Amino acid sequence: MRLRTVLATATAGLAAATCLTAAGPASAGNSSTSTSSTTNSRTSNACSSSVSIDRFSDALDKTTYDGTFVGNFSALAVDKDGSIAALEDRSSLFDLNAKTLQPKRAVHLADENGADLDSEGLAIDRDGTRLITSETEPSIRRYSADGTILDRFPVPSSLLVAPAGRAVSNQTFEGLTLLPGGHTLLASMEDAIAGDSAGTVRFQTWTRTKGDHFRLAAQYAYKTDAAFLGVPEVQALPDGRLLVLERGFTSGVGNTVRLYLADPRHATDTSGIENLTGQSGVRLIKKTLLADIADCPSLGATAKQPQPNPLLDNIEGMVITGREKGRYKVLLVSDDNQNAVQTTRFYYLRVRVAP
Repeated sequence: MRLRTVLATATAGLAAATCLTAAGPASAGNSSTSTSSTTNSRTSNACSSSVSIDRFSDALDKTTYDGTFVGNFSALAVDKDGSIAALEDRSSLFDLNAKTLQPKRAVHLADENGADLDSEGLAIDRDGTRLITSETEPSIRRYSADGTILDRFPVPSSLLVAPAGRAVSNQTFEGLTLLPGGHTLLASMEDAIAGDSAGTVRFQTWTRTKGDHFRLAAQYAYKTDAAFLGVPEVQALPDGRLLVLERGFTSGVGNTVRLYLADPRHATDTSGIENLTGQSGVRLIKKTLLADIADCPSLGATAKQPQPNPLLDNIEGMVITGREKGRYKVLLVSDDNQNAVQTTRFYYLRVRVAP
C-alpha cells in the first residue's frame, strides 16, 4: 500500500513450512551474490541478539512473468506443496519456487463484480484455499487456487472505511494469519480508526464454524512505537504469540522497519469498546522488540533513494518458512510500488524468541 509520509529532518502454514529446505545463494540486483556463510550469519550477520540475516535477493526486481509485472508484493504464505505464495496489492497472486523465487504461476483476483482488489493480507487454509484481504472496503474472501471466490467473511461495522465505518481508506486489513490449530483467523488493521488514539491498532479475530466458515470473535488493541508507524504484517507462532512488523517512511530519510514479538493471549477484548484512548482497564497486546532492520548488516545492498541502511526498502510481507536449531526461518519482502526508486527485495532472517 502507499505509505504515509511524515516530514522530518532526520501455524497452519508453518506445518508445511518446516519441510522447506534453505534457499541457495541469492542474487543482489545484477551482482552474483549477496550471501555470507551460514556460520557467519549467526555472528557477524546479527541484527540484534535475537535476529540475524543470512542474505537478500533482488532477483525479481522489475521483472515480468507471462505479461504480468512481478512486484508490488504485500504478503507471503507457504503453500501446501512448499512453494511460496506471493500476493501483490494490484490483484494478482503468484506461486514462487521456494529455492529460486522464480514465478511458476500468476492468478488474477477480482471481487464479486469483477473489479480488482487492493489485496494486502494472505493466509492459506488447511484445504489449500486462499484467504485474502482487500483494503478497499475492507474485506476478507476465500478463493480457490484458480481465483474463484468461495466465501466472504463478516467485518465489524467500525472497521469499514468511512463513511460506512470509522477506518481510514488504505489503512485497513494489512496482516492476516491463522493461529495454531487453524480455528482462529486474525487480521491486523494498519492504522488507528477514528476515535482511537494515534498508533492504537485493532487486531480482529474470527472463529471457524461448520463448513469452514468464520464468524466474528474477539478483538484486541496493539500500540505502535510512534504514530507514523503502521502494522503491515503479522504471523502466528506455534504457541499463539505473533511476529509483528511495524513500518513507516520519513521523506528524505527513508524507511523504518521493526520486528516485534507480540502476545495477544491476555489482552482485553476491545470489540465492545467504542474508543480506545488509553483508558485504564484495557490490557494492550504485550510486545517486545526483536530487531530494528536498520541495524542489520547491509550485505552489500544498494538503495535507490535515501535510507538509514541501504538494505532497507518498503518491507511489507512476512512468512515463517521453517525452524532450525531453535530459530525460526523468516522471509520478508518489500513492496516496490512499481516505482523506479524502490526495490522488490526478499530478506532471509533467522529469529530466536524466548519461551
